[in-house]
Amino acid sequence: MSLINWLLLAALSALWGGAFLFAKVAVSEIPPFVLVFLRVALAAALLHVVLRLSGHRLPLERKSLAAFLVMGLLNNVIPFSLIFWGQTGIAAGLASILNATTPMFTFLVAAIILRQEAVAANRTAGVLLGFAGVAAMLSAGLAGLTSDPLWAQAACLGAALSYAFAGAFGRRFRETPQLVTATGQLTASTLIMAPVALMTAGDWSPGDVSLLVWTNVAALGVFATALAYLLFFRLLARAGATNTSLVTLLIPVCALLFGHLLLGERLYPIQFAGLVVLLTGLAMLDGRILAPFRRKAKA
Repeated sequence: MSLINWLLLAALSALWGGAFLFAKVAVSEIPPFVLVFLRVALAAALLHVVLRLSGHRLPLERKSLAAFLVMGLLNNVIPFSLIFWGQTGIAAGLASILNATTPMFTFLVAAIILRQEAVAANRTAGVLLGFAGVAAMLSAGLAGLTSDPLWAQAACLGAALSYAFAGAFGRRFRETPQLVTATGQLTASTLIMAPVALMTAGDWSPGDVSLLVWTNVAALGVFATALAYLLFFRLLARAGATNTSLVTLLIPVCALLFGHLLLGERLYPIQFAGLVVLLTGLAMLDGRILAPFRRKAKA
């Protein structure tokens, strides 16, 4: 991890952490499903420009188009919808923490359900620790210690589960340029969400949306989606998948910081404790925290 790679990682973490802040502001005036459509449509339009400039083209075979539709559904439509819907009831910081369970669900789906990966002791322990942290946060709602509704928290956990299945399904795109994959799935997501947005808009009117909210919508589509994907691909090529996965640990930290400074959000003590346990589990799941001990044991 060179200095440039660390800067890319920090920028990506800030963009994806900021996405929760942008969405929290935007859902106050825009229906969740309409906001999902605006996000993916804006990002898809920008990535099509980048795709054309890069000389790549979207494959138009039926098999490829079907794969883009499934990937768009699992990686954009379902999780974005659940997160935005959940954020109508909970803070941006808490939503980002619950979304950080994605690596744990990914391990469960890939290793336990689909048998795509080996089951390692440190990864199992990391998953158990992570879910213990989530249980601590959910228990606060069950016990009435917080005002955060359980349905909103469950929606964010459902988004993480959808991301996990997207990760498993996305293995079929290994031979496809990642910019093509991102553009294809966002285009498919736009096509899926267009009728959903129309049917759920109700009496909502774009003219009723404030300039501040439109600014957050633009930031969500341009920076937190299109630009974030480009940074993600750049970092992935430079630093590899393992180093890039560190973004999972940093996103909730960035989201909490932004939420506290800009929206006045705060965590309850039991939620903060749950965050610490969750991040410890993610660090164990990543494996690097145990590497020095393994080297000593071998020596």
